Amino acid sequence: MQIKALACELPAKLNLPLSRFSSSDIARAAVNEGLVAQISGTTIWRWLSADAIRPWRHRCWIFPRDPKFAEKAGPILDLYQRWWQGKHLKDDEYVLSTDEKTSIQARVRLHETLAPAAKRVMRYEHEYKRKGAWAYLAAWDVGRAKLTG
Repeated sequence: MQIKALACELPAKLNLPLSRFSSSDIARAAVNEGLVAQISGTTIWRWLSADAIRPWRHRCWIFPRDPKFAEKAGPILDLYQRWWQGKHLKDDEYVLSTDEKTSIQARVRLHETLAPAAKRVMRYEHEYKRKGAWAYLAAWDVGRAKLTG
């Protein structure tokens, strides 16, 4: 489809990343290029969202470099399946996966946040009063799919 190609070519033409263009910008460009007489930004968004190739989306990934990664990870993965040393865990045996989030800054804004409104984004004041730090601890019961925190 020519419009999908335009969506990928437009950033290069204007020397800007695709993330800087809205679907309405791409719709205007499609009309200006003579690809269509008229088209909505919503249609452009729907077409691009349905496409299998989405160059504007990406995800960070870490590849394990440790040659013994599988050997080390194996027992943990077994526990997630409720197995330990080749035996299935009993009903009264638990596997808990725990984590902590320390030093969450407790802040109170000095002025009330304004909710978004017509033609206005949400607004919040940058000034705040410190109220200490919090710590969050959580445990996931792997076998029972239950979170405690």
